[in-house]
Amino acid sequence: MNAAIRQYLVITGNYWAFTLTDGALRMLVVLHFHQLGYSPLQIALLFVFYEFFGVVTNLLGGYLGARMGLNRTMNIGLFLQIAALAMLAVPATMLSVPWVMAAQAMSGIAKDLNKMSAKSGIKLLVPDEQQGTLYKWVAILTGSKNTLKGVGFFLGGVLLMSVGFTGAVLAMAVALGLVWLASLFLLKQELGKSTAKPKFREILSKSRAINVLSAARMFLFGARDVWFVVALPVYLHAVFGWDFWKVGGFMATWVIGYGFIQAMAPRITGTGEGKQPVAFWAAALALVPAAIAFGLMVGWSPQFVVVGGLLLFGILFAINSSLHSYLIVSYARGDGVSLDVGFYYMSNAAGRLLGTILSGWVYQVYGLEACLWISSGLLAAAALLSLMLPERRVARA
Repeated sequence: MNAAIRQYLVITGNYWAFTLTDGALRMLVVLHFHQLGYSPLQIALLFVFYEFFGVVTNLLGGYLGARMGLNRTMNIGLFLQIAALAMLAVPATMLSVPWVMAAQAMSGIAKDLNKMSAKSGIKLLVPDEQQGTLYKWVAILTGSKNTLKGVGFFLGGVLLMSVGFTGAVLAMAVALGLVWLASLFLLKQELGKSTAKPKFREILSKSRAINVLSAARMFLFGARDVWFVVALPVYLHAVFGWDFWKVGGFMATWVIGYGFIQAMAPRITGTGEGKQPVAFWAAALALVPAAIAFGLMVGWSPQFVVVGGLLLFGILFAINSSLHSYLIVSYARGDGVSLDVGFYYMSNAAGRLLGTILSGWVYQVYGLEACLWISSGLLAAAALLSLMLPERRVARA
């Protein structure tokens, strides 16, 4: 096993462990506070700092990664997640909205430091001429991460029902602490550290390709989260009458399948040459939430429309996400890669922030159908933006 593959496995293992706790924590917070009587908008507000600080972290984290090395930013992210979990292990009387928002802010910083470090690190382990290999490695990393996130959703529901909220976050903090200690010793020193120290102003100095791709990413993830983050789990519980086990299990299955499709995306899309595949898959995805909303409005079976539509949405969204994840790593420069990747995932976090706020507010005021129409509009914008991407021919592995 060569050094590059060993480092890839360490990075992937870190990313997996972190994602498992991140998915479980997301489901724990949504279901626990819904159980306590919080409204959908109040639950959405608990995640506002999580997403807002994700925007800030990606912007500054890319700069820090280039200055400090990706090994340090990844390990800092793991440690901050442990601290966030510990904050939520306090007695129930202390779990006020500001306290939970502060813990979620720390978790958001941790998540995006970890993700930026993992995606940037892969760029440095594959020669630039092997773009086909790069696409496959990014797809495997991203797909496996989302599969583990789905397992985390299920784990969150199971832990909430079995050991309660406090017991769940404590168990995850201990497990992630062991991963952090291993990472301190196994992750290569100076990974991703720029040879030329970047200036702070360079965090906003991007190519046209990265600016366009970042804008499309913002709309893509805003379109997902506008109905997936708060509206969907609350709808499944309140309208379908599903218990927490079923909600968590269903959403976990969806994300696990979504992760498998992401990992297989290179086989579905081919090499992903040029801009046409990105625009095509975004346009196809835009039709799905519109079709679900139409089905609900005309009175078709909600179980059939929502569940069936969500499965189709997951397949197409996974392909879109995998293409995007590959393209940013491909477009990014080799020296100081984390600056470009961090800027891109800042847009990703901005889309999630927009989608999270809208998910709670629009669902509470107008219902799930309105969330779906907004999702379709955002995806149409992502498709149009993708047409502005420059052509890039991809070399086969």
